[in-house]
Amino acid sequence: MVEKRILIVEDEPAIAEVLEYNLAKEGYEVGIDGRGDTALETIRRNPPDLVILDLMLPGLDGLELTRFLKRDDRTSQIPLLMLTAKSDEVDRIAGLELGADDYITKPFSPREVVLRVKAVLRRGMGSEEGKDSLEVGDIRLDVAGHRLFLAADEIPLTATEFRLLRILIERRNRVQTRESLLTDVWKYSEDVDSRTVDTHIRRLRRKLGAEADRIETVASGGSSALASLYVFWGS
Repeated sequence: MVEKRILIVEDEPAIAEVLEYNLAKEGYEVGIDGRGDTALETIRRNPPDLVILDLMLPGLDGLELTRFLKRDDRTSQIPLLMLTAKSDEVDRIAGLELGADDYITKPFSPREVVLRVKAVLRRGMGSEEGKDSLEVGDIRLDVAGHRLFLAADEIPLTATEFRLLRILIERRNRVQTRESLLTDVWKYSEDVDSRTVDTHIRRLRRKLGAEADRIETVASGGSSALASLYVFWGS
């Protein structure tokens, strides 16, 4: 099996060395960069399989580095795990809204970081786009037939509800913003109000019955109309 390459972007050498040691023990190839600006060039030149980055970095902070990576088609799909001393919810949400896959605060357990890294990499390997059927718990989505089954019962969905549920399942365990859903489900129609996402989420929850709790709404606390986040939980 080809070793997965991980880049640690951390300006505190002691922390970077602890992470490098524990990840190398698990068989990962690990690199370290102590600056955000040089890390950006390193990632663009030779994209790793996953990036662990601090938010407070010299040269370019972690949030700005994330923005650059997510705007570039060459690097937008690289999983990001944010590791920072900032524990305030606003910082966590900011990172997730920009596209981070996970967020761990300092001080941390090295073992926890290793487990989070493995989980994030598993998600990336499990892309289900193109599958004929998507299944989570009692939910089965017949992609080819545009039909939803809850246990043995067929549940009617509108075309928009189907597209929304399919995207949530395909991206399960990853945070989705209203903005990303508007782009991918509604193609950003000018006549679509951002709150229509909330309405469709409520409808899906009603139709999913006992499985409704798989869709979680996370309020970011921001003032933007696109502030709410959604996660579809599934194994």
